[in-house]
Amino acid sequence: MSLKIRLSRGGAKKRPYYRVVVADSRKPRDGRYIERVGTYNPMVAKDHPERLKLDDERIKYWLGVGAKPSDRVARFLGDLGIIDKPPIPEQTKQHLPRAKTLERQKEAEEKAKKAAEAPVEEKAEEAPADDKPEDKAEDKPEEKADEAPAEDDKPEEKPEEAKADDKAEEKTDGEEDKDKKDG
Repeated sequence: MSLKIRLSRGGAKKRPYYRVVVADSRKPRDGRYIERVGTYNPMVAKDHPERLKLDDERIKYWLGVGAKPSDRVARFLGDLGIIDKPPIPEQTKQHLPRAKTLERQKEAEEKAKKAAEAPVEEKAEEAPADDKPEDKAEDKPEEKADEAPAEDDKPEEKPEEAKADDKAEEKTDGEEDKDKKDG
C-alpha cells in the first residue's frame, strides 16, 4: 500500500478548511483516511497559530514507515524543519517573449539608436553652414502649396466617376423592373 500525507478538504463553499491526513494514495481526496495528523486553515493570517497545526511525532513515524508527503505538505514540513525543504520548480512564463524574439527586439533597438544618433550629428554639422533660417520657412509653404492641389484633385475625380456609375446602374435597374412588369 502506498501511503501519502496530504490535505483533505473540508469547510463550506469559498471557506476552505483542510485536514492533514495519512491516506492510501488510491483513495479519493476527501475519502477514507488512515489517520489525521494535523489541520490547515488558509483563511486566517499567516502568522496566526491556528493556521497550521501538525502532530510532529506522528508525521515522523509515518515518514519512517514510507509515507510520502504531497507537494504542499512537503513545503509545510520543510518550513518546520521536519524534512528538507523541497525545491520550488521554476514556472514557465508563457506570457514573456521567447529568446529569439528578445534578440530581434535588441537588434531593432540598436538600429533605432544608430538612426537617432546619425541625423543628430548631420544636423549639427549642417546648422553652422546654413545661416538663413528664412529659406527653410520659405521652402515649407511651397511644398504645402505643391501638395495641396494634387491631393484635392484626386478625391474630386473619384466621387464624380462613382456618381456616374451609380446613375448608370439605376437606369439599368429601372429598365429591368419595367421588363418584369410587362412580361
